[in-house]
Amino acid sequence: MSEQVTDHAADESPENVAYRLLVLIADLENKTLHGNPSKDRTNADRQWILDTYAECLRAIRAPEDRKG
Repeated sequence: MSEQVTDHAADESPENVAYRLLVLIADLENKTLHGNPSKDRTNADRQWILDTYAECLRAIRAPEDRKG
């Protein structure tokens, strides 16, 4: 039986980590990224998604630049 080799380096790219952080922030801020909003969640609009993803990517790539 042959073993399947999985490359996890792609899973930990700055872009992927930033996306996972975006999803976490959306959940914490009661935003839905897809589907219909519920009574306690609102749709994340295009501007919110792009701004938040850009902020997440900056935080991952240069955490020392974050303001305290």
